[in-house]
Parts: sequence; structure tokens; C-alpha cells
Amino acid sequence: MNSTQRHFLLGWGVLLSLLGAPAGHAKVLVKADLLQAPGVSLRSVSAELSDRADGGIQLRLHAARGDVAAVGWRRVSIDLDGVLEHNIGQQWVYTGKVKLGSTPGGELSNADATLVADQPANTLRLELRQNRTQASAWLPLDQPSHAQVVVKNLPATWLRGLLGTLGSAQTSAGEVDADLALDVLENGLRSSGQFALRGVGLDTPAGTLATQNLGASGRFDVSSNGKSSRIDLDASLKGGEVLLAPLYAHLPNHPVRLSLHLASQDGAMQISKLHVNDADALQLDGALTIDAKGSLASLKLTDFHASFPAAYARYGQAWLAGLGLRDASVTGDLNGNLDLRADGLHAFAFSTPGLNFHDASGALGISDLSGGLDWVAQGNRPATTLAWSGMQFHRVPLGGAKSQWHSRGGTLGLVQPVLVPVLNGQLRLGDLDIHPAAARGQRLSTSITVLGVDLGALCHAFGWPAFPGTLAGAIPSLRLVDDHIELDGGLSANLFDGFVDITRLSLQDPFGADPVLAADVAMRQLDLAAITSVFDFGSITGRLDGSIDGLRLVDWSPVAFKASLLAAGGGRISQRAVNNLTAVGGGGVAGGLQGAVLKLFKTFAYKRIGLNCTLHGSVCQMSGLQPTGDGYTIVEGSGLPHLQVIGHQTRVDWPTLVRRLRDAINGAPPEVR
Repeated sequence: MNSTQRHFLLGWGVLLSLLGAPAGHAKVLVKADLLQAPGVSLRSVSAELSDRADGGIQLRLHAARGDVAAVGWRRVSIDLDGVLEHNIGQQWVYTGKVKLGSTPGGELSNADATLVADQPANTLRLELRQNRTQASAWLPLDQPSHAQVVVKNLPATWLRGLLGTLGSAQTSAGEVDADLALDVLENGLRSSGQFALRGVGLDTPAGTLATQNLGASGRFDVSSNGKSSRIDLDASLKGGEVLLAPLYAHLPNHPVRLSLHLASQDGAMQISKLHVNDADALQLDGALTIDAKGSLASLKLTDFHASFPAAYARYGQAWLAGLGLRDASVTGDLNGNLDLRADGLHAFAFSTPGLNFHDASGALGISDLSGGLDWVAQGNRPATTLAWSGMQFHRVPLGGAKSQWHSRGGTLGLVQPVLVPVLNGQLRLGDLDIHPAAARGQRLSTSITVLGVDLGALCHAFGWPAFPGTLAGAIPSLRLVDDHIELDGGLSANLFDGFVDITRLSLQDPFGADPVLAADVAMRQLDLAAITSVFDFGSITGRLDGSIDGLRLVDWSPVAFKASLLAAGGGRISQRAVNNLTAVGGGGVAGGLQGAVLKLFKTFAYKRIGLNCTLHGSVCQMSGLQPTGDGYTIVEGSGLPHLQVIGHQTRVDWPTLVRRLRDAINGAPPEVR
């Protein structure tokens, strides 16, 4: 027997001997500065005992500070007010009230208590009841470091102290039933038993572990030495939400089997064994590690099987939303494995007999995906085949194709080029190499050839006016560097009997919520008659040259560019086109041409037309052919009647300019200034 146990028994011996004092002592006062047992200390203890007329003893006890390491109590006050009786079985029985102050969760602040000290049986038994909560504990008097504990309907907030001994988790709601054994060790505790949770909410400061409205039951084994903790859990989860580092689950109303072995130290967490079995949605075996900052350090899934759409709704929705793919429709089955470590991917493989995925925004979609991929960072893997019947990339539909892949020296590459149908044309992918282990820098490289893509269909996919023509070109090098796509070469469109060349094209965060597209656009000899007929702008003949340099689109809306449009070869312009150009430039008609005279002519000859716009933020800096005294020239007339259109507004709000163009295209009357 160690010294702390002797001190504990001595304290009980002194108290019990006083309780057995002759009845002539009407009142006895007992005080102790400190009573200790393993893991338990009571300070500033005072007890008042007085005789009762019925032969019992009235006991009032106050401990100013109680520290119980096993349940995380610090500076808890304890007050007893009740009756002590010494029965024929040599038992001391206390019945009355127990008031605990400053407990974690603030529970059992006014409980009914029964305390039985049975010296012949060497047992101390405690029963507490408050509202629906019941708690019972049994411990041997000569080994107070061990206890059997049963709790029913215990508010989960009362477990904050106990969870604090295992880490920094805090409970916020719910109830707990438990039947457990508890051993207070020299520097910690060990506990095992069975439990049931109802509607439990739990959280950690780092946000790596959290639950809400969780229901569960099962068995556990926990140990803690003050510096590290270990948990073995075998449970059935039912309903509620669970967050474990990157894994989020919205649990079904039927049981989900969860088994794990968890070790934590200095804020870091390692789950060396993880097993999940949700019969109609997800089965997986693996391990994961979370560092002290709450970041995922490693994730290894040795085997997983997902059945959709249930797996998406319960486990994949939040993860894909974090990648910018929200409200997806997913059906089919997926099998695979994954080895992700602190320095990046080390291996992955997946296979599917059939999978369909479509993002609600139209950013990404694939139909009838079948086959699989198999990759390792070191060594080689057998070749695999991956096929699909259709795809969609930012609303652009692509046809079906079949591809063959191999993993060689950490590179996942195409065995041979792949031809993908797209909008009555073809997209050819060649020499596609993917570097999954690359944390930064170049992650993908390929070459692309586009042949005969219908521009009208492409415009329809993006919701633009239908341009006649075809799109063709070659990109000899496309690279995914960090989170953006870089392209060498360019695309050329045969458009409006002229050419549009797109160069310096890049795409950042292509699957994110706000993809960013950058490019330079050059236009050569476009037929203005064909353009104005498509846009219903009013008739203009002639040829148009121009450029849009530094074009930058965020979520497919322009935020910056420097545009210059010039028709230098002359032609004719209709009265409606004159009105619309006037409205766009916020100007008027100069040169003494009166409104009454203007109405006499349907078209006018012009020498040059020029309009420039530099967009920065939400303001467009406007200019034209040359400055005038109070603005800039947009249309320079030729012959009689001599026409000159002047723009007066040099700074135009971009939404206003877009509205003016839209009204002009839709045939609305120009704004009156």
C-alpha cells in the first residue's frame, strides 16, 4: 500500500471514528487542510456532525477545492448536506444532497446522493441523481484508484473535463450512457467499457475533429499519461455529422461501423487503424495522421469502395465543394487505394465499372466512365484503359473516347494520342504526361490540336451570339504549372471571312469557383457586314482589324483588357449603326448635319471607323481615331453628306457600356443624353 492510499484511509478512519463517537457529543467539527488519494485531492475540508432526534447524524461537509485528474476536475467545490446512519451491517450510509461547483459543463450542481461505506465488504458505493441523470460508482476502500462507473442520461457537457485529459476536445450538446472501469494511474488514467451517445456535439480548437447531433454506441479503451493519449474504438454510428480532418460525413439513420486506433501527443493525432463500413455507400480501410497545427500529414487508404449517389451525399459533397464542384450529380461505383504523405502523393489507383459525374454549374461532367488508372511515385505499374461516352468542360460538350495509360518512373502518361470529338470537329491530345507527385511547378504537359470546331455551336455552349465559322489551331505545349494552365502556340479561328488569332493563353484554377482566363486576341480582315448582321447592330460594310491585349476574365466575365478596333478601308454605315455607335460613345453627330437632314439618308459613306477601350477594374477608358476639342472621333465620313460621329465620354462605367452594347444588339433605342 503506498503513502497516498494510507493517507486516504487515515482520513476515512478519522471521519468514521468521529461518526462513532458517543451520542453525548451533540456536535462535532472536523477540519483538514488536505485529503489525498491517487489522482484525487481535497483542500480546506470542513465537516460538521450533529445528533438527530431519530438517532441519525446530520452531516454538513464542505471542500473548498477538489481536484480529480481522472475526470478533469480543477478547483471544484463540493458540498454535502444530509443524514449519516450506521446500520447493523456495519455500513455507514449517507443520504442527502451533493452540490458540485465549477465542474466542467456545470452539471450535478444539486444532486440527490447516496454514499455507502461498507467496511466489511471493503467497498465504497456512490449514487447520484439529478433530473434524468443517474451516476453510480463502486471502488474498493483499499484501492481507491480503481472504480466501476455507470452513468445514464449524463449531459455530454459534463465530459469536458474528461476529454480535456485526452486532448482539447470540448462537448456542447447531447447525452451519454456508459458502463466503464476506471483506473487512476500515477500520471494519468485508463478506462474501458461500453457507451451510447445521443445527439452529441463535440469540437476541437483546431477544427480537425468535430461532431454534431451524433448518435453512437460501442466499446472503447482509453489511456492517458498526461503527455499522450491512446484510444481504441469499435462503434456503430447512427445519424449526425462527423468531421475528421479532411473527411466529413453526414451519417445515415442506419448503423455505420467505425473501428479505429488513435494515438495523440502534443496536439498531433495518428490513427493507425481506420475501418468504416456503411453498407450501401462506403467501405474503407486505412490510416491517417494529423499534425499539431491540424493539417493532414498523411492519408493511406489501402482499400475503398464507394457507391453513388449515397457516397456523394454522405461523404463526398463537402470535399468536392471545397474543390469548386458543388451540387454534383454522381452515380455508379468506384474502387481504389491512395497513399498521400506530407511530401505529396506516393501512389493511387482507381477502377470503375461505370461512373457518371456532372457538376451543376457545368464546369465538369463525364458520362459512362469505365476502366481505371494505376500510378506509383517510384517504379512502374501495368498499363490500364480508361474510356467514356461523353464529357463536358465548362459547358462545352465532348464526345466519347478510349485511352490507354501507363505509370513509368513517377509519370502517368498516355500510351498513344487520343482523339476526342468536339462540336463537329476534333480535339487531339498527344504526349500527355501527368506528374501527380509534384506539389508545385509543372504537374501536367501535353500537346493539343483542334480541327474544324463549329464556332456557332461553341458560342451557343457559352451563351454568346452565334458566330459563323470554324476554330482550328495547334498548341504544341500545354502545361499545368501550380494551379494555372500555360499554353505555347495558339488558336486560330476562321471567323466572318477573316481570322482571329488567340495567343498567350492561360487558365488559372480551371475547376475552381472563379477560374481566371488570360489571352491576347488579334483580328484580321473581319467582314463587318457579316458581324453586324449577327449582332443586329445596324449595317456596316468594310473590313475590321483589331486587337484585345491583356484580356483577363474572372469566372468568364472581363475585368481587364486593352481593345482597339479599326476599319481603315472605308465602306458604308446605316443610320441605325450610326445611332448605336453614338450611344456607345456617349456622343453625338458633328459637322453641322441636322437631325432632319439625317433622316433623309439610310446609309452613309465613311473613310474610317475606330474605337478603343481600356478596361481597368469597372471603368473603361474610351478613345477613337483622333481627339477633338471636346471628345474623340469614332466615325470619319467620306463624301456627301459628310458624317462625323464624336464620342464625348472618355470614362465609362463598364456595366453601363455593356448595357449600351446589349441594347444596341437587341434593337433598343439609344440612350438620350
